[in-house]
Order: sequence, then structure tokens, then C-alpha cells
Amino acid sequence: MVKKLLILVVVSPLFSESSLERNCLNCHREEKIPSELIYRRYLTQYSTHRAIKKRLFIYLKNPQKIASVMPKQFFLKFPEKKSLDLNSSLLEKSIDDYLEHFDLKKQLKLSK
Repeated sequence: MVKKLLILVVVSPLFSESSLERNCLNCHREEKIPSELIYRRYLTQYSTHRAIKKRLFIYLKNPQKIASVMPKQFFLKFPEKKSLDLNSSLLEKSIDDYLEHFDLKKQLKLSK
């Protein structure tokens, strides 16, 4: 019994959803919201991860169209973001995961 419990405790985090999946991407998929497009828009507007993280954090804490980098037409097609019920540290972790997930540097193939 103890062995089973110990195995469950050790193995279960490996199969659990990431905070990014749970807090962001699941909803984006359901609503068909283009996450990569949003990332690219923030990247072209702010260019550094630090600046993107700061602006995403501000927007997600108090989502308003005026604070978004997305054009007005975007909100005609997709629903306006509702405020997340996440504490600041969990929100920062989700933003870090988001930036890591969509990081363009990981997609580059440099020849040697």
C-alpha cells in the first residue's frame, strides 16, 4: 500500500497538465484563439521577453481592449478576455511557460 502511494506521489506530477495548458492553452483551443499570432504580435511590439512578460502580466491582471496589443478587429471575432483568478506568482509562472513554449529561438535551425 505504501509503495503504491509513494509511486503515485512521485509519478503523478509527470502526467499532470502544465500551468500553461491549464490556465491558457486549453481555453485558447476551445475558443480557437490563435496563441502564436498573439505571441508574434507582442514580440513585434515589445521585442524582449522582459517587456513582453511585463505587458502580458498587466493585461492579464486587468484585461481591457485598450491594454491589449491586438487590433480592434480581433475582438470582433474572439471573445474579450475575462480576468484570471490567479495569484501573481502563478500568473508569472504561466507567462514564463507561455514565452518558453512559443519562443522563436527554439524553432531556428542554425547550420554549422
